[in-house]
Amino acid sequence: MTESPYAPTPRITVLPVQPGDPPFRIVEIDGEVIGSATAMTDVLIAAAAAGVPVHDLDDPASVRWVGGGKLSWSPH
Repeated sequence: MTESPYAPTPRITVLPVQPGDPPFRIVEIDGEVIGSATAMTDVLIAAAAAGVPVHDLDDPASVRWVGGGKLSWSPH
């Protein structure tokens, strides 16, 4: 199946896990790095602070997870 060129681009992108103590993921909103997250709740807090409503973290129209989903928080 081919992705539609008309599919909405999610406003939030969560990049792959980075090594650290604790491991973290970079969060972008509207293409701008807004900070890091160590858990999915941090993503929700960042979205709320930016005024971006997120009703479903599994909705690809809301959040793009790169390098693992919402439960991936340790480096591989």
